Amino acid sequence: MLLIGYGCDASLLLDSTAGNQAEKDDPPNISVRSFYVIDDAKVKLEAACPHTVSCADIVGIAARDVVIMVCGHTLGFSHCSSFESRLRNFSSVHDVDPTMNKEFAQKLRTKCSKPNRDITAGELLDSTSSTFDNNYYKQLVAGKGVFGSDQVLFSDYRTGWIVESFAKNQSVFFKEFAASMVNLGNVGVIEDGGKVRLNCHVVN
Repeated sequence: MLLIGYGCDASLLLDSTAGNQAEKDDPPNISVRSFYVIDDAKVKLEAACPHTVSCADIVGIAARDVVIMVCGHTLGFSHCSSFESRLRNFSSVHDVDPTMNKEFAQKLRTKCSKPNRDITAGELLDSTSSTFDNNYYKQLVAGKGVFGSDQVLFSDYRTGWIVESFAKNQSVFFKEFAASMVNLGNVGVIEDGGKVRLNCHVVN
């Protein structure tokens, strides 16, 4: 199961309609799958407590309990479309994002050629993508972050020291990640103005 970028309102679950392409059908989300898990949970929850548990609640729980580690980007994959702006014509001064390791940038340029006829082409967010470890942070220190928004965590003095500490000590990363997940699980549910969808694939 893989749920990435599901949106705070579980918008990734919505189906496309005439003249309106759903988020799930956008190229960056091609690899997202196993929606039936959410559907099955929704059916059972509606039977037990109707109009109570929202689709976003289910996705949040599923993401935490099934694939929560994706949120740390130590596991995951990105298509070229999500980071290719860093590889060519980055700015008026730099063709490639200067925060990116040069050899790594060349590797990604080869994978994400122009024109790119392979819509599935991309890069793992962590070279040890099948293992939950601190290698993702080691890559940031080495300038090998796939996303610019990730790499800036190391280049910014306010957060760089945290990235470096996680890169140096995996135990510290594990401890802090666990604490963050507990805090995330305690975030309150929006009650005012929100809607509980009966079917996660369509709006009420």
